[in-house]
Amino acid sequence: MPPGPHPGFSKNVFINCPFDSEYSFLLRPILFTIVYLGFTPQIASQTADSGEQRINKILSLIVKSKYSLHDLSRIRSKRSGELYRLNMPFELGMDYACRRIPSGHLRQKRFLVLGATPHDYKKALSDLAGIAGKSHGNKPDKAVLALRNWFIETVHLKKAESPKVIWYRFTAFTTDFYEQRKKDGFTMEDLKTMPIREYIGFIRTWIDNLPRRHISGT
Repeated sequence: MPPGPHPGFSKNVFINCPFDSEYSFLLRPILFTIVYLGFTPQIASQTADSGEQRINKILSLIVKSKYSLHDLSRIRSKRSGELYRLNMPFELGMDYACRRIPSGHLRQKRFLVLGATPHDYKKALSDLAGIAGKSHGNKPDKAVLALRNWFIETVHLKKAESPKVIWYRFTAFTTDFYEQRKKDGFTMEDLKTMPIREYIGFIRTWIDNLPRRHISGT
């Protein structure tokens, strides 16, 4: 008998995206939005087990997550002769394959494909024709908009505050985050390179301290 779903399966969201510092301005509001809507981000950079092959780690996160976010906005080369990135499309392929397993809970999996502009990733990955996607235009508030609306459309949240309200919550969190961490002795470099797991913990604590009427949820 195949194993059942991970205990957190229905709330886990696997995130497939670049991990470099240039992407953090998009990743941080994405993480905030996922937590704010009552879900749990699952991202490979959360763990640092050097004894585990990265591909196995990624697959384990995919399998234990009902939902996934695949940002393919960075698959385009920036300079002549530069190789474009294949990791993100490859992880999307693994996720899609899991969803196509004939029976079991993985058939419930749903994912969102993001691009910088509408349908740009489909030019590089034509097999995605027919699969809905959204774009963020490399703007963090648009990433919040795309993700929040996808949760409404696909995950069928019973309620969720508007994209603008969630964005304002994120900017308020960011202000508090920097002010409080500086008081705790963190430097700007510390904050820029903070481990994802630690950052998510600060998001969750901040949201938990909001009045309940301000929290989106299922």
